[in-house]
Amino acid sequence: MKGPAIFLAQFADDAPPFNDLASIASWAAGMGYRGIQVPTWESNLFDLKQAAESRDYCDEVKGVCSAAGVEISELSTHLQGQLVAVHPAFDEQFDNFAPAEVRGNPEARQAWAVEQLMLATKASANLGLNAHATFSGALLWHTFYPWPQRPPGLVEAGFEELATRWRPILDAFDDVGVDVCYEIHPGEDLHDGVTFERFLAATGNHPRCNILYDPSHFLLQQLDYAQFIDIYHERIKMFHVKDAEFNPNGRSGIYGGYQDWVDRPSRFRSLGDGQIDFRRIFSLLTQHGYEGWAVLEWECCLKHPEDGAREGAAFIADHMIRTTEKAFDDFAGGDQDPESLRRMLGLAR
Repeated sequence: MKGPAIFLAQFADDAPPFNDLASIASWAAGMGYRGIQVPTWESNLFDLKQAAESRDYCDEVKGVCSAAGVEISELSTHLQGQLVAVHPAFDEQFDNFAPAEVRGNPEARQAWAVEQLMLATKASANLGLNAHATFSGALLWHTFYPWPQRPPGLVEAGFEELATRWRPILDAFDDVGVDVCYEIHPGEDLHDGVTFERFLAATGNHPRCNILYDPSHFLLQQLDYAQFIDIYHERIKMFHVKDAEFNPNGRSGIYGGYQDWVDRPSRFRSLGDGQIDFRRIFSLLTQHGYEGWAVLEWECCLKHPEDGAREGAAFIADHMIRTTEKAFDDFAGGDQDPESLRRMLGLAR
């Protein structure tokens, strides 16, 4: 496992040091981060189109990061991926994710989003990256609670259409050897293990269809976030280190009563301030051979982001495990030959 790294989406701003790549990279390195996950929609930090078209530009970007003391862990197209599939009920809310010229035009907006993902394939390859972060989008999310009753075949049709939209993108990432890591997230059609399995099957078990693991979204759904690793570790290629807490009461629970984040029973917290057992998570990921980055995603309803970022670097570093190259009981062992093994089994004559 590599790290600590930090996702820059929640920190990018018009004010220094958050308004250009060199400054924000130096800020991250100064807190102990070794990697930065770059949101491709933040044009003041990164030019996705130029990165797709120019290896020289990508070399410049890598040089800026190296001079600051970090490297790019992955690129992110969370906002663009969301727009690959949008139910009309959410058109107006998600229009802000797209440039002005395609707003109010769902077909043009989707085409723009797909083009962005295609650019991300080339940009990731030009930067020498092997994984990419995104959202799946959603056609079915408005039906997640089965009332009114879902008609037979609706779910299957929804996942087939979602897979149809994503297969060409997955193929393009496969062509350049980069994994697509969908953040399993409420609001997306891929929001738990079952829905990931449905999508994976609909893509024909596509080899580039993989998972961005973020335990905070599982705690808030009351899903076993540790067992998820045991089940899906072969598909987990990215890791957001984000904390959360769930404190239900007599007035509201998982659904939150339309309350603001600070008042919800289920809410995101800075690392170490929530309820997630990260020692168990880091142990399981290490046990299963996870080789990607451990990336802080700061989303806290209470703590200042700069404090969360500063504390997060040390938190991740303290939880990372250097794997042992020897067994703890090697001292008690000895050389054996086949005959001695047979004697121990009571088989020797």
